[in-house]
Amino acid sequence: MTYRALLGSAGAPVAAALALLALAAAPLRAETRFGYIDSGRIFIEYTAAKEAQARFDRQVQGWRDEAAEKEKLVNQLRAEVRDQSPILSSLKRQEREEALQKAISDHERFIQEVWGPQGRATQENDRATADVVRLIRTAVEKVAGEKNLNLVLDAASGVIIFADKTLDVTADVLTELKAGAQGATGP
Repeated sequence: MTYRALLGSAGAPVAAALALLALAAAPLRAETRFGYIDSGRIFIEYTAAKEAQARFDRQVQGWRDEAAEKEKLVNQLRAEVRDQSPILSSLKRQEREEALQKAISDHERFIQEVWGPQGRATQENDRATADVVRLIRTAVEKVAGEKNLNLVLDAASGVIIFADKTLDVTADVLTELKAGAQGATGP
C-alpha cells in the first residue's frame, strides 16, 4: 500500500515544501499552529488500513499465481520445442514454435497489464486505499480543528526534517479513526 494517495499526488512533498517556504517568507501570525502525523504508523495500526492491505495482498497473490502458471506453460512449451524439434515434421515444429511464441507473448502482456506503470496492481492499490485515505483525511481535519492547528504535515512523506514530538497528532488521529470505526459498527 502506498502513502501517495494520502498526499494527493507524487508532487505533494514539493507542494508542501513550497507552502512552508511561503509561510516562512510571510510574517507568521501568533496563532499559527502546526502538527504532523505519521501516515506510515497509521497504515500499520489502523484496522481498516490493515484489512485493505490484506485484501490487496490476496489479489496480488492471485496475480502471482496466474503469472506462475503462464510461466510454467512457457517453460513446458520451450522444453517440448527443444526436445522434440529434431523428430517433428517441419509443420509440427512450426506449430509448436508458434504456440511457444504465443505463450511468451501472453505471459509478457499479463505481466505488463498487472505490474506495468498503469497496471491493475496500481489501480487496485489506489482503489483499495481510497476509502481508508478518505477516513484518515476526515480524522486529520477533525483533530486539527480540535487542536486549532493551521497545518498538519505527514512525517512519512519525508517533508519533516525536525518536529517537536508534542506536535505529533498521529495518536489522536488513530483514536478518532478507531472511534469512528466503533461508531460505524455499534448500535
